Amino acid sequence: MGLSLLWFLIIGLVAGWAASKVMKGRSQGLVVNLAVGVVGAVLGGWLFGQLGIMTHSIIGALIVSFIGAVILLFLISLVKKA
Repeated sequence: MGLSLLWFLIIGLVAGWAASKVMKGRSQGLVVNLAVGVVGAVLGGWLFGQLGIMTHSIIGALIVSFIGAVILLFLISLVKKA
């Protein structure tokens, strides 16, 4: 359990950092990148699950987390503009 949590956090951190770079935002630091990545992982996992797409690899989890984090940052930018 501990190792899987560590991998989840590492993947979330990488996904959050990468998404902040793609979305042209400045990196907000370790904690915010981790939060964006973890929430993005949950969002991406839910969205891909709704489409019937499941991943069972670290690379797949990273891709799903990254896509979820990008979507999350996009939604946040829409709320900030409103």
